[in-house]
Amino acid sequence: MLDVDHSRRKPTQTHPSASAMLRRTCIVLISLLSSLSALATPMQNLTLLGQHPDPEAVVQEVQRRVNVSVSRRQTLEVSQSDQSSSCVTGNPIDDCWRCDPNWEADRQRLADCAIGFGQYALGGKGGQIYVVTDSSDHDAVTPRPGTLRYAVIQSDPLWIVFATNMLIKLSQELIFNSYKTLDGRGANVHIVGGGCITLQYISNVIIHNIHIHHCVQSGEANVRSSPTHYGWRTLSDGDGISIFGSRDIWIDHCSLSHCKDGLIDAVMGSTGITISNNFFSHHDEVMLLGHSDSYVPDSGMQVTIAFNHFGEQLVQRMPRCRRGYIHVVNNDFTRWEMYAIGGSGSPTINSQGNRYTAPSNRNAKEVHSSIQCLEIQKKVEGLELEERGDILVNGAFFIASGETVERQQPWNVEDRTKWWGYGFGDDYSENMLSGSPSSFALSSTLLPPLFLLSSFLLLYL
Repeated sequence: MLDVDHSRRKPTQTHPSASAMLRRTCIVLISLLSSLSALATPMQNLTLLGQHPDPEAVVQEVQRRVNVSVSRRQTLEVSQSDQSSSCVTGNPIDDCWRCDPNWEADRQRLADCAIGFGQYALGGKGGQIYVVTDSSDHDAVTPRPGTLRYAVIQSDPLWIVFATNMLIKLSQELIFNSYKTLDGRGANVHIVGGGCITLQYISNVIIHNIHIHHCVQSGEANVRSSPTHYGWRTLSDGDGISIFGSRDIWIDHCSLSHCKDGLIDAVMGSTGITISNNFFSHHDEVMLLGHSDSYVPDSGMQVTIAFNHFGEQLVQRMPRCRRGYIHVVNNDFTRWEMYAIGGSGSPTINSQGNRYTAPSNRNAKEVHSSIQCLEIQKKVEGLELEERGDILVNGAFFIASGETVERQQPWNVEDRTKWWGYGFGDDYSENMLSGSPSSFALSSTLLPPLFLLSSFLLLYL
């Protein structure tokens, strides 16, 4: 029983008047609004940590590295004496590591091979090698050691590889922690099911050589995101890869198809992203870059989209851009159903050396859709647009907008290849090869100096 000192009772308090309560309420509201106003500037600068101060310098560096790889390939083709020429593709990402016969002994060298805005993504470089030996995913809160989910939630950097070919059917979103690499080289790894991959408020992730498809909505469940935290997840969108408020991300040599929402979506101030050498097919809304036209932090979004093949049965959003600076370089767009590139919120889209093959539908031959106010920059570095610009096939046309740009005229692909002296190969396949590094690609195709349109589908499966 507690003793009570009645002599220390607080004096009886009188209730404040209505006017006094109103004054206090107003003071609280004013203080709250002032705090929100003070936070406005930091919230608008969420992307500054990962934003390059000079995006044009990044574009020029991509061009330089492509030039070096193409020049080396041309030199080796002329000499015909160097047996290493068979591994030189002209693709700077692949030429960075593929010619090393002992690449498997130094897998982490891959982290030095990215180009563009995502070039600073470290992934799990410097961390331990983690081997996925268990393809199951039964418990999203307490994953078993040996599973992929157990690896991606760890706090330390990890370079994650796979013991054998695997089909990993996710029970819930696969939520990554920072500093992780998924390296599927040497194995045939498919990720399907709930989620699928979520990169939320993290940095430094590399996803390489993984098949991601048939991703569905999941959620209404607890999911672990780190060794010390799990929480309730609401219903997910069903994206193949969802990048949310994250930076320094590199997605390379993956195939993506058949997902509920987007194949790759990058929103909420995400930046420092490179999406390269991927194969996209069988999907409606392929790629969304930017949360909304009014979301100011996405103005700092910077994304490189390079050497990808946008394949059959794709409808739209390749990508759909809201704000930010998007460099679309040396991609192959094959017969979209609505449009290839769309945008609003005044993004800057730098389109260089892409091949756009229009569908047979005469009403869908324009490459881009100006959903509201889309600024397209056609960068030609002082040269004629038709000499170093995009290749427009089957009646495709590209109306560039902005103060210093010109309309790109349609060309016939035979005319372009004759002009440049190089032929376009169409010998590509969707079939994935398992085992040591193999490839499927457009056959050895060169565009004029600066641009290579091939070797972007070198999946090592």
